[in-house]
Amino acid sequence: MSELEKIIIENGMTYSLGADELYYPDLEIPEGTHYNIGKFGRMKGEFLKIYQHRQYMKLLLSGELNQYLHEFEEECNEMMDQIMEQMKRKEGVTEELKAKDQMKWIGMMNNIRARAEEMVVREVVYCLNN
Repeated sequence: MSELEKIIIENGMTYSLGADELYYPDLEIPEGTHYNIGKFGRMKGEFLKIYQHRQYMKLLLSGELNQYLHEFEEECNEMMDQIMEQMKRKEGVTEELKAKDQMKWIGMMNNIRARAEEMVVREVVYCLNN
């Protein structure tokens, strides 16, 4: 790119001229934060983009979005594990049941996973307070 196609603003960011004659910020993910984002992180990212656009743009422009979504994903997975363990204890889903009636155990575990995931999505991912 030639010097005419790049400009630097007072804040130190560089912007590149796009094909539509508009300037776009040159955004890069900071070194060491190239995380894979799972289901909960992607859902939270879309939620932020639509309903909390200011926070989304702040995280994006500061280069912290990927790390934020990665940490959010880890928290949601930990919460899922905790909820599932509590439900398993409460409903009597044990290794003995697994050995005795594997199909019943699979059905109960699938049900527990679905309910735990629904709780995490409703209470954490789509919550306006986090």
